[in-house]
Amino acid sequence: MKYVKAKKHLGQHFLNDERIALDIVNGLTEKAQKGKVLEIGPGMGILTKFLVKKCDNLTVVDIDKESIGYLKRVFPELEGEIIEGDFLSMNLEEKLVGKFSVIGNFPYNISSQIFFKVLDHKDHITEVVGMLQKEVAERIVSPPGNKQYGILSVLLQAYYDMEYLFTVEPDVFIPPPKVRSGVIRLKRNLVNKLKCDEKLFKRIVKQGFQNRRKTLRNALKPLNLPDHINSLDVLNKRAEQLSVTDFEDLTMKIQQ
Repeated sequence: MKYVKAKKHLGQHFLNDERIALDIVNGLTEKAQKGKVLEIGPGMGILTKFLVKKCDNLTVVDIDKESIGYLKRVFPELEGEIIEGDFLSMNLEEKLVGKFSVIGNFPYNISSQIFFKVLDHKDHITEVVGMLQKEVAERIVSPPGNKQYGILSVLLQAYYDMEYLFTVEPDVFIPPPKVRSGVIRLKRNLVNKLKCDEKLFKRIVKQGFQNRRKTLRNALKPLNLPDHINSLDVLNKRAEQLSVTDFEDLTMKIQQ
C-alpha cells in the first residue's frame, strides 16, 4: 500500500511506534472515549488505528490531500468522518455539535495556535490529549515561578486541569525531529466564567508576559491603567510570579 510522504511545510513527523501511539490514545479518559473525539492531523493513522477501536464517535481532520486519500482507503469505517481541511480555520460548531475531545500528534509549527483555538472553544472542548514539542508541552503545564511559565500556561490553566504524561524521543518519528516531544492531557475544570472581565484578563496576561523581565508596574504601562491601582504591591512582581488567581484578582481591581 502506498505510504504518505511527510511534508516539511506542513510540519509533519509521522510517529512510527505503535506502543507509544497506544499510550497516547490511552491518555484519553474513558469518559472522553465514549463521547465525540476529533483527531487533528492523523497523517498515516497510527493513532487512528487505535482510536477507531476505542472511541464510539470519531472524526479526523487533516490538511494534507495525500493523507486524506490514504485514510479513506485504510479506514472505510470512517466514511463521512474524514475531513479535508485546516483545523485552525474550521467551524467546529458546524462539524461537531455539542461537547467533544481533541487528540493528535500536533505539528510543532502550529501547536500553540491549536491551543489558542481550544481556548476559543473551551465551552465545547472537554479534554485534549496532544503530543507536541517538549518545550511547549512543559510551558503549558508549568506552575508559576519559573521561566517556562507563560501566556499559554495562565490562559489554559484558568479553564483546564492539566498533566504532563510522558516524553517521546525523536528516533520514533519519520523523519526524526530535532527536538524531543511531550504528551500532555488537559481536562476542562469547573470554571464556566472567570470572576473578572475575561477579555481584560487576557490582555493583562499577554501584556505582562511580553515584557516578562520587567515588573508588572512597567510591563503594563502601555495599557494606561487607572491611577487607583498604582499602590498595589502585586505590581512590583513579574508576570511569571503570578498564579491564575493572582491575575484574576488584579484584573478585578483594575476594573473597579
